[in-house]
Amino acid sequence: MTYTGRCACNAVTVTISGEALSARQCWCRQCQQIAAGGPTHNVMFKAEDVTLTGTLGTHAYLAPSGHVLTQYFCPSCGTAVGSQSAARMHFMNIRLGMFDLPHDLKPRAVIWTSEAPDWAMLDPAVEHFERQPPPPVPKD
Repeated sequence: MTYTGRCACNAVTVTISGEALSARQCWCRQCQQIAAGGPTHNVMFKAEDVTLTGTLGTHAYLAPSGHVLTQYFCPSCGTAVGSQSAARMHFMNIRLGMFDLPHDLKPRAVIWTSEAPDWAMLDPAVEHFERQPPPPVPKD
């Protein structure tokens, strides 16, 4: 399976040559801040399957999980590209908005529901986690 995508100004592109390990909607407070109050939508892949081209901006911080999380974005247009946890460098999350259409990706879980505002609409058809879920187990 191959996925491609780009930021809003086409300065950053992504090519992924592997299957999605998980797709999640995240309601942690940091994600709400970068997503203008709503959740982020992230698709996790093996890092070795992800190729990013172009100049990336980064912002690293200590996440509520206790791990340093690095956010990647396009410094030209501000598009959120993805993130990576220092505890799980073998995985990379790519924001759903980066992918070229059409694609078959959609959230299969909602995480950090404990930090969601009371007005948040949480899909009852997918699995919910109050905090950080366990990492996926890649198929080999």
